Amino acid sequence: MALVVEDISVFSSGRELVRGASVTVDPGKVTAVLGANGAGKSELVLAIAGMLPIARGTVTVDGRSIHGCTPDAVRLAGVAAVPEGHRVLSRLSVHDNLRVAGSMLSGAELDRTMRETYALFPELAERKRQLAGTMSGGQQQMLAIGHALMAQPRYLLIDEMSLGLAPLIVKRLVKTLALLLEKGTGVLLVEQFTEVALSVATSVTVMRTGKVQYSGLASELKARPEILEKAYF
Repeated sequence: MALVVEDISVFSSGRELVRGASVTVDPGKVTAVLGANGAGKSELVLAIAGMLPIARGTVTVDGRSIHGCTPDAVRLAGVAAVPEGHRVLSRLSVHDNLRVAGSMLSGAELDRTMRETYALFPELAERKRQLAGTMSGGQQQMLAIGHALMAQPRYLLIDEMSLGLAPLIVKRLVKTLALLLEKGTGVLLVEQFTEVALSVATSVTVMRTGKVQYSGLASELKARPEILEKAYF
């Protein structure tokens, strides 16, 4: 039982952005992906989510291949992505954003999943009728994560969770991650801030120019800072 990415390569406009990368996300645990800008982290997330084609390699969810699946099929298989940039439907209310994201659910299931999402993010429940585009960056990030949770994922891919957010909001989001882990959700966390990532991750993958430079326990990486220095500089 795991989300397993093996030896995948991703091309865009003739350039190889991810080169033979492998990563595993276990249920109820965080695997962090670290690296400088241009390391291929976001492309890795988009490829797993079916938003970029995979040229080589395999992706399996609990033993089932999702290689070549559309983004909708990937979500149905239990993998939901939160792309970088607090992406929400800015002209719709918070409530309508979540309803659209849960459109594949039956009526009773939709209501239950929305209640669970509002329970995780009471801030959103207080702003059900507010237009998403008028909220703060932190609130929009909560809604973006809520979007993904409406798919009832077993594995959640979050790209740059804390980018541009105040430390207090980041702490709030980290607490939400802890609640998701308790429910057994596996998380792939792409994070610019290593302290945030290492505070929640069990395992870490470090990328540089599309290739994996390190893959192992977060505790080992904390003890060997030179690995990160090599990747970033």
